[in-house]
Amino acid sequence: MAGPHRRVTKPALEFGEPHHVITFKSFASAAIVVLAPLFIVGCGVNTIPTKEEAAKAQWAEVQNQFQRRSDLIPNLVNTVKGYAAQEKSVLVEVTEARASATQVKVDASTITNPAAFQQYAQAQDKLSGVLGRLMMIQERYPDLKSNENFLALQSQLEGTENRIAIARRDYNQSVQDFNTTLRTFPQVFWAKTMYSSSKPMQLFAASAQAQSAPTVSFDTAPPPSPMAAQPGAPPPAPATK
Repeated sequence: MAGPHRRVTKPALEFGEPHHVITFKSFASAAIVVLAPLFIVGCGVNTIPTKEEAAKAQWAEVQNQFQRRSDLIPNLVNTVKGYAAQEKSVLVEVTEARASATQVKVDASTITNPAAFQQYAQAQDKLSGVLGRLMMIQERYPDLKSNENFLALQSQLEGTENRIAIARRDYNQSVQDFNTTLRTFPQVFWAKTMYSSSKPMQLFAASAQAQSAPTVSFDTAPPPSPMAAQPGAPPPAPATK
């Protein structure tokens, strides 16, 4: 006679994974979600855009200071003209240099375009040179030198030139930092992949005026007298009463 019927039970997870395996996988997935952003940040994925934006901000400050100087020039020229209208050639040069500098169109893309950047920098350097000549004129005209309006404009211009120098220096430092980042590990990996559109930026070079001290001379020889003796000419006849 057959023995008593026995009921055979199957494991609860016969067709699935053990409970402890499911728990581990869930924990691993959650850990990846939490740790992945930290890993990406740790690899410097945000370094390039951060430094790029910093350099662009410094570029905007350079443009701001150059514009400030440009805004001062018309009043300065008019003030000088009122006292030294005969210095027409210098006044015309300053006006033309200002027009050339303001006609150069610049935007954020200029700093990665060598030709456009050099055109802008050279126009500003030329304006700096002729402005220096304009400011030298005051030595010949005491009334201009002591004019309150001229002194105020001169002070503003000097302050702006200092701000320009500082802005250019800070811009160069930011650009050098950014350009180095594009070429060094591990950021070079991101530069070749996620940020392949980020290009090295241009640096301001020292202008010709900054590399050599200008020669300034206020010795102006008087025009020759019509009665002056010419070489080889006989001496003038003595005056008769």
